[in-house]
Amino acid sequence: MTAGDIVEYVVKSAIIIVFLLTAFAYMTLYERKLVGRVQVRHGPNRVGPGGLLQPVADGVKLLFKQAITPRGVDFPLYILAPAISVVAALVTFAVIPVGPGGVNLFGYRTDLWLADLDVGVLFVLAMSSLGVYGIVLAGYASNSKYSLLGGLRASAQLISYELSLGLSLVGVLMLTGSLSLNDIVNGQGGTWLGFIPRWYILVQPLAFIIYAISGVAETNRAPFDLVEAEQELVGGYHTEYTGLRFALFFMAEYINMVTISALAATLFLGGWRGPFFGGPWWLLLKIALLLTGYVLLRATLPRLRYDQLMHFGWRVLLPLSLLNIVITAIGIVLLG
Repeated sequence: MTAGDIVEYVVKSAIIIVFLLTAFAYMTLYERKLVGRVQVRHGPNRVGPGGLLQPVADGVKLLFKQAITPRGVDFPLYILAPAISVVAALVTFAVIPVGPGGVNLFGYRTDLWLADLDVGVLFVLAMSSLGVYGIVLAGYASNSKYSLLGGLRASAQLISYELSLGLSLVGVLMLTGSLSLNDIVNGQGGTWLGFIPRWYILVQPLAFIIYAISGVAETNRAPFDLVEAEQELVGGYHTEYTGLRFALFFMAEYINMVTISALAATLFLGGWRGPFFGGPWWLLLKIALLLTGYVLLRATLPRLRYDQLMHFGWRVLLPLSLLNIVITAIGIVLLG
């Protein structure tokens, strides 16, 4: 590896981090504005033109809030937990291709991704699974029964829905024959009948629905936000966190939403490929549409009971994901 390669990786990493942090900040504003419109109100509109500086004000507020450490906490784990959640969320995006390879930027030829791993899908699943360790450690280290119950719920929820999420991707992998996200995007190039994109959502609609539902559960978002459940657990795993420590958990949740949406766009919606031309803007548009779905779910659906959450994961999504694999295998044999 040359010095130029190292500089390229550092620059790409910095761009990804800045993009994710910016997306996190303005996703909070977009969510509050959209939920406000659903509830027939304006949402934030005082700080800056149209409320555009509200995320900056929120960040400054959290920066200067007092960091309170409760008595009896396991301090090393208490501090480490939010860092684990954020790092896992940031690293996961490293293998998402945001554009084609071999692009000339300012006279330098480069690829529009940080890393192209042969096992990119496994890498994403592994890194996204590590984030729950931060939640579980936060619940354990906080010396609070509410936090502990939130951490236990998070681990049970991860086990229940990670299985369905992983199995929902098997159909796409069978069609592509590769675990590389670049190969999956390239497999969706071209059109049917000259105008229908060859996106996998059209041949794997059940897998996409299972992935979308499991992705919402994986990120602990409504209606699957039982790890926080204010009415039952006060705030769950982050009850005892304030200031920047709480902001790190908040950041990890929204970055995970962006990553889950980017992976859905890559696996099922052609990634950066569009109907007639491709580019990073297509991927950003698809991510924005999927994030809008996240927000509308929160604004529309009530929270599930915990027994309903477990029943839905094990007795509905898991059998459907296995059924999708069987149907895909039969289709490949008959049509391939």
